[in-house]
Amino acid sequence: MDQVRFDIPRYLSLLPLFNELRPDELTRLAEGCQLHRYARGDMVCRLGEPCEGFHVVVTGQVKLSVLSPSGQEKVVELAGPGHTFGEALVFSDRPYVVSVQTLADSTLLAVSKRAVYAEIAADPKFALRMLAGMSRRLHGLINDVQSYTLASGMQRIIGYLLRDTDTTEAESNAAEGEPAPVNEAPITVQLPASKATIASRLSITPEYFSRVLHELEVAGLIEVGRRELRILDAQRLARYPGR
Repeated sequence: MDQVRFDIPRYLSLLPLFNELRPDELTRLAEGCQLHRYARGDMVCRLGEPCEGFHVVVTGQVKLSVLSPSGQEKVVELAGPGHTFGEALVFSDRPYVVSVQTLADSTLLAVSKRAVYAEIAADPKFALRMLAGMSRRLHGLINDVQSYTLASGMQRIIGYLLRDTDTTEAESNAAEGEPAPVNEAPITVQLPASKATIASRLSITPEYFSRVLHELEVAGLIEVGRRELRILDAQRLARYPGR
């Protein structure tokens, strides 16, 4: 992806954080942005390195992770196209608190701290939008902590598989004793990373993750492939006894 050809102002305008900016503001902000390409497995930044801005994932996939004292990796977040990381550090002098590595060939847009500060000085509402974005990220992390402490491993896995599906109505009907509707077409779920990486993200072991997938497959709820799986019955999966 060529930075000369890539329309950075237009791309910024499509992101929730920037979509209320005027064309001249987008152009000014774009002057403080740089497009970077990374091969799969490249390190974008390492724990402890200085943060000079935040990043937007344009294409590809990255993982944010930390290492335990024993050297075991814990995946904090998986970020795909349109996701951002590093915003909070823009407002502090702290270095990166995670390491960021690509899981596929990726293109990232780096937005400099200087450009962010200049935009806030020009329009204080921009700071409010950044705070709203960081608040959503914080709520997501709180939900993760609740899941890790209150939900079983089975619940975490099923919740992850159903994260982009709407099973609320089916679960409500089941709770009220109403008959389940006719099965819908199978849903294909692309796994954004290796099973080991996803297991780390869910705070379970890879062995347990594989064991649960096998159990769900034997139960006729899913079909497991290498980097994708098919949910054969989302409503039954949502009501699975192990959940």
